[in-house]
Amino acid sequence: MAADALRGLVAALESYRGRDRVVRALCYGCQLAGGALAGPQESPTGLPGGLLAASAQLSACRTALRLLDDFAMLSYSCGYGLGPKDEDGLVRGLSVLCNLANQLYYPCEHVAWAADVGIIRGESRKWWVLSTVFWALSLLVGILRSLRVLFQLRRKLRQHKGTSSAQSQKEVMKGQVKAEVLSILADVADLSNAIHWLPPGFLWAGCFPPWLVGLLGTISSLIGIYQASRGGN
Repeated sequence: MAADALRGLVAALESYRGRDRVVRALCYGCQLAGGALAGPQESPTGLPGGLLAASAQLSACRTALRLLDDFAMLSYSCGYGLGPKDEDGLVRGLSVLCNLANQLYYPCEHVAWAADVGIIRGESRKWWVLSTVFWALSLLVGILRSLRVLFQLRRKLRQHKGTSSAQSQKEVMKGQVKAEVLSILADVADLSNAIHWLPPGFLWAGCFPPWLVGLLGTISSLIGIYQASRGGN
């Protein structure tokens, strides 16, 4: 059992997506622990400061690795196109919008990163804000899509209730319902953080303490790891 778990962990860490999920969880976990230990201090030192610094470096590592994600996202978007014709029209439309927002997110983040490191001249702040806006839009559309899929699944389950439909088919749909609920929870947590990183004055932007950002990010990260371990959606 332990050997199987170790082999699964190693296999996950040897893939880019698997390693990114683990680094993301560590990033937010360090922010959660550092923020909780620091309390109300504005410039924490010692262990809390070290944990927050580690979180910032892990986040910068993920940003650098995302420099090559445009191609994978473009391949996925082109492969999905306008969606399969047998899929619900609203779900297809929301999926296309989500893919578009994700595709636009990457170049904005790359420009912001390049401005920060001095490769190009200009203010990086507006590009960071724009990339966060596209991320938030992607999450919001993803939540709406999951709610639509969830509504359809629950309607199908009600129709099959009391019928002689195969039990395995019902179990599959129940598993899909669980997956969509988890996706909504993860997206809501990430959307809360995305709004926090927008310019102050918009909803709760800039109001979250570090530990709350870390907690929300840790929740979404653990859900992502769980879903990946179960084969995703």
